[in-house]
Amino acid sequence: MAPISFSVAECGRLEKRAGVQEYMKYWAYLVAKLALAGLFLYRVGRSLPVLLPPPKMRFYTGEPFGHDLVYTLIMFVYSLVAAGVVWLAIWDQRYRCRTCLRKLRMPILTGDWTHILLGRPRTEYICPFGHGTLKVDEVQITGHLAPDWQPHEDMWKELVSLDDTKK
Repeated sequence: MAPISFSVAECGRLEKRAGVQEYMKYWAYLVAKLALAGLFLYRVGRSLPVLLPPPKMRFYTGEPFGHDLVYTLIMFVYSLVAAGVVWLAIWDQRYRCRTCLRKLRMPILTGDWTHILLGRPRTEYICPFGHGTLKVDEVQITGHLAPDWQPHEDMWKELVSLDDTKK
């Protein structure tokens, strides 16, 4: 019977844990962006009554929303801005590398619009440091499909090694 090892490196947990930490960094960055967006929107929302105080209503003493046109329009514009800021934070996160959090670059259009069943049109983005590629379908025939993230071990080292073997 083999002895039980209490070393984390021998058990292989360290390698698995490092991958989880890199992946969780991606989601922690999204949470941080949403928290900053929430703080910004909270500050803007709190400053609206200072910049434009609600009007004094003669016959109604409650909330002017729905009774005063200017106040209602300002609150409507504020809600649209809030939805836009949250949407931009999520949209920006979608096109970031899952490892280094840099923006994905070099979009390549693949597939063919005339042969949708054989090769659907899609856009492929790549991390500038070779961490992976993101494939986004242009046509969603069977419903919403999540973008396909494919991590690479180290693509640039492989390319450099091919160049060194030619010399």
